[in-house]
Amino acid sequence: MPENSTEVTAAGIARLAGVGRAAVSNWRRRHADFPKPVGGTETSPSFSLTEVERWLRDQGKLAEVPLRERVWQQLAGHPLGPVPALIHSGCVLLVLRNDPAAWREIAAVPDEAMAGVLSLVLDDTLGERFGPAEERGRAVHTPGRAELLPSVPMLRGVAELAAESGARETFEFLLGRQLDANPRQYTLTPAGLAALMAALADAGERPARTVLDPAAGTGALLCAAGRRDALYAQEADSDLASLTALRLALHEDTGTGRTIRVRTGDTLRADAFPRLAVDAVLCHPPFNERNWGHDELAYDPRWEYGFPARTESELAWVQHALARLREGGTAVLLMPPAAASRRSGRRIRADLLRRGALRAVIALPAGAAPPYGIPLHLWVLRKPGGGVRTSPELLLVDTAEPAETPAPGQPAATPAGGRDRIDWQAVHGTVLDAWRPFASQGEGGADGGEGEGRAEQAGPGRPSPAPFGNGRPPSAASGAARAVPVIELLDDDVDLAPARHLPPPAVTGGPTELARVRERLAETLGRTGALTPPAVVPSEPAHWPLTTVGELARASALRLHTGGAGKGPATVPVLTEHDVLGFTAPSGTLPADGPAEEPVLVEVGDVVVPVLGGGSVVRVVDDATAGAALGRNLQLLRPDPTALDPWFLAGFLRGTANNRQASSYASTAIRLDARRLQVPRLPLAEQRRYGERFRALAEFEEGLRLIGRLGGRLVQGMYDGLTDGTVAPK
Repeated sequence: MPENSTEVTAAGIARLAGVGRAAVSNWRRRHADFPKPVGGTETSPSFSLTEVERWLRDQGKLAEVPLRERVWQQLAGHPLGPVPALIHSGCVLLVLRNDPAAWREIAAVPDEAMAGVLSLVLDDTLGERFGPAEERGRAVHTPGRAELLPSVPMLRGVAELAAESGARETFEFLLGRQLDANPRQYTLTPAGLAALMAALADAGERPARTVLDPAAGTGALLCAAGRRDALYAQEADSDLASLTALRLALHEDTGTGRTIRVRTGDTLRADAFPRLAVDAVLCHPPFNERNWGHDELAYDPRWEYGFPARTESELAWVQHALARLREGGTAVLLMPPAAASRRSGRRIRADLLRRGALRAVIALPAGAAPPYGIPLHLWVLRKPGGGVRTSPELLLVDTAEPAETPAPGQPAATPAGGRDRIDWQAVHGTVLDAWRPFASQGEGGADGGEGEGRAEQAGPGRPSPAPFGNGRPPSAASGAARAVPVIELLDDDVDLAPARHLPPPAVTGGPTELARVRERLAETLGRTGALTPPAVVPSEPAHWPLTTVGELARASALRLHTGGAGKGPATVPVLTEHDVLGFTAPSGTLPADGPAEEPVLVEVGDVVVPVLGGGSVVRVVDDATAGAALGRNLQLLRPDPTALDPWFLAGFLRGTANNRQASSYASTAIRLDARRLQVPRLPLAEQRRYGERFRALAEFEEGLRLIGRLGGRLVQGMYDGLTDGTVAPK
């Protein structure tokens, strides 16, 4: 095997051939000429990508490895590891984007010579973009010839892919694959949240021209900030700092000359920008850090509002952000909800309020960012001074969505929560509609007598009059926002959690809506009762001849598709894994910067099966779902209607024994291989007879789910109505 040959695991081979890992294991057992392992371990061997590709093609199992897949496999199997390979790829993409002619000359020479020439070119390119190599803490160092040599075959493929898709798109694709493959290694800021934080920072009269992220991670916040005069970032992890720097540089237009400075280091202990004063700070800091430097930073001048306790690392980040702002500048930080109410931080919170530094606390829906199980907060801060008057109020916003009134015959909606289930457009509207008019009060002069008058009119426990010229509350959603006088908050606890000061979201719409829910429940109970399966007739176990989904696919009786690829407009909904498991309408959206491949659009009669979980959930696509894109972790079976009845297929796929024999245990989940699911060989007329029974069972099951949701909503609504007095105990 050549010294620089890329290695690929069994999972990578399965991805190349479009099969399950079990098929790769079978090939190894049945074919004596299957390539021998060249590395890895006995339980997780790796193989030469070149040898595997040749074997697959000789066996007729592969016409050609897609370029995107080839490049990813080369990167994933790089001898130095995928992250150094990704950094090398970003460096080359920067050269290719800035000077395509220079890259063509570099690529024309042999591999060994190319590595040396490329190192010299990169030294100039990286220095021009990120500052001199000797500059302390520069995130991207120039790789030498020996370091680049193993990467040369991969880099040629990266350049070829960039010629098809673009330099930025190629880097985003490879970075996205790396993040998806290692979800536990990275704490990500979702795109919807990053866009909201950037919009909050820009809500004043003058958009922020210089932006800092002192805990940059993978650079999502600064990418969301868009094109600015200067972007600054610091990240403790050197690999992430390099990726962030390259990502930001590739997001910039060529020839703009904007400043991008990314430094490696612990921000709290070794601030890389001690004299910087920016217009805005965006930050998703690490949560619950005990070892943040409490002992050695006791006399640090950044603690202007009080020395944070060891358990209050988040308040250290808040004060660091304020210290790096110009007067009147805005900081937006993602915070754990405990930071708004922990007693150990009450003195600092009180001083932030008294001096007008903390302007808003915004509660996000659960699932907005990791950890996904709790509703995180956004803190919006302004550095006092610069002609911005001190506000006598704090804006509190709660974006927990109230249940929507369902259409007749449909279940009541509940707050979605959960990853990938947040309506970010609605969250943006609620938050920005509240923040923008509130923030505009602080612009300009310091007289602002009107604001003081409002604070005086508001009594304890009573919403203050809305501080907006049109007299409306800060948000159209009832109870979503309130401008609270600071004096109300300066008690023994200084609890700033929005839920403590805002009325709860309307769950049922009052007694009138409760009556409608009760009527729909009674109607659904009657309809579902009529769908109850008839008396069970015992029978001897059947001994049908069986076939597998994989065999049916090879016989062209059905087609198999895997979801998750493709990009497109937001108007195309995505059927997500959560939608299938929850039997809800498609709720996802296609990424605007996703892979260039066409997404798989579901059709009426398609059978959709989740990959993970090992459960017996199967969904037959109806008219309402048709046209949606197939999401990640879903497998689609498209039966030929002249050979297979879709309801017959779906019904037998739900068998418990069938699912058990087709499932395997991954490291953290049960994984279902749809190709191994078994189906009886029956005539089409007999299939349809079974299909009708399976369809009736599915309708009965949906009725039971609807009864459960309506009943739960009615019960909770009655509790709420009885406890708040809107329902009489009759």
